[in-house]
Amino acid sequence: MDSLSDLLTRIRNGVKSKKREINAPAFRLGIEVVKILKEEGYVKNYKVIDDKKQGILNVTLKYTEDNRSVISGLKRVSTPGCRIYCTGDAVPKVLDGLGLAIVSTSRGVLTGRACEEAGVGGEVLCSIW
Repeated sequence: MDSLSDLLTRIRNGVKSKKREINAPAFRLGIEVVKILKEEGYVKNYKVIDDKKQGILNVTLKYTEDNRSVISGLKRVSTPGCRIYCTGDAVPKVLDGLGLAIVSTSRGVLTGRACEEAGVGGEVLCSIW
C-alpha cells in the first residue's frame, strides 16, 4: 500500500469529519510533507510519538474562526503505478498559484515555489489547496 496516499486520505477524512487531530503511521517522507504543510499554514502542528515500533505521526488540523477547514482540497499526483515528474522550470501550478505543489527533489522535499527558485525538478508528490 502507498503510505503517502494513506496519510493524505487520513488528513482528507479528518477534515471532512471536522476532527481536531488525526493519527497515522510515521515515515520519513510523510513527516517531511507534514512539515511543509505546517510551514505553509495548512496544519496547526504535528508531532511524532514513539511507540517502540514505527512511531505515530499526530497531526493537528487547522480551522478558521467559523469552523471551516483551511484545507479545501488535497490530491495525490504521482502514484506508484504512474510516476509524474517535472523540471525546475515546469513545476505545475495549483489553482494558478493559490494552492501548493509538493515535490520530492534531490535537495529534499520542497514546495513548487522553492523548486522554481532553486531550479530543481523531481517527482510531484501531491497538491493542496
